[in-house]
Amino acid sequence: MPLTRNATFRQLATFHAVARLGSVSAAADEMHLTQPAVSLQIAALEESARTPLLQRSGRGIRLTEAGELLDGYARRILGLWREAGEEMATLQGVFSGTLRVGAITTAEYLLPPMLVTFANQHPAVKVNLQVGNRDEIVRMLGSQEIDLAIMGRPPAELKTASTPFAKHPMAFLASPSHELMRNAKSKVTMAQLSEQRILVRERGSGTRATIERLFKDAGLPLRIGSEMSSNEAIKHMCAAGFGVAFLSMHTCVLEMEAGVLALLPMAHNPIERDWYVMRLASRQLPHVAQAFESFLVERGQSEIRRQLGEKPVAKKRKSK
Repeated sequence: MPLTRNATFRQLATFHAVARLGSVSAAADEMHLTQPAVSLQIAALEESARTPLLQRSGRGIRLTEAGELLDGYARRILGLWREAGEEMATLQGVFSGTLRVGAITTAEYLLPPMLVTFANQHPAVKVNLQVGNRDEIVRMLGSQEIDLAIMGRPPAELKTASTPFAKHPMAFLASPSHELMRNAKSKVTMAQLSEQRILVRERGSGTRATIERLFKDAGLPLRIGSEMSSNEAIKHMCAAGFGVAFLSMHTCVLEMEAGVLALLPMAHNPIERDWYVMRLASRQLPHVAQAFESFLVERGQSEIRRQLGEKPVAKKRKSK
């Protein structure tokens, strides 16, 4: 008989917990069940599916091919059920729910204060923030693990509704003692940078894609001095004088204030790109995600200026 006629919602929830946590015991703890009860739920679901869903792997478990397939559907079914409850609460005048947002690693420096401001305005809202490189966030958006994604440019591989909400300054930085910083009268050129060790993020990150485009547009080779998956590691290496870094200025406000990193004296440095908030074009957002999307579009730039210590731009008075 088809799976849908035999499987229960409880079995799907239990299976998804085991798949997500990688352990029957951890799932039992989270769901306040005994381990035998969890095992019975999984066994009943496997009987309904007429195929194994889990396999023992050392001290843990792993999903079979059928398990991977079913877990994707279970995640979406459970997510829709959660959203239904939250939307019903909203209809009754209770603005609550879980804000599921994903951000590229660079955005983790600017997004938390905005989330705090938003959450303080809506105390019943829970926040689930996922941080990863660009490829990881695109995957999570596509699989509906998150409702909103924050990154530097819309992905070509997904059909999204994307809205710019703030400017994103990115810059070439170096230690104040670096050789390129010694003569401030002459501007550093891209040709000179192509002879330097450049500290870059891993492939799949937004800043890596941007610097590769900059050197490609200039017709120059990019000499990678070191490739790292951490902005913090790049900042430390750069401050130690190992090479030139290309970073979001959101990531190095404290280092520049302390004088351990400085902007290279070159034209168009920093460069400005946009921060985008995006969602799947085919999907209706929950009310809480819609509210945060509007919050970013209306207040994102002013929040970033505040974080960077910039003064608000005064409006010009019209002459009489």
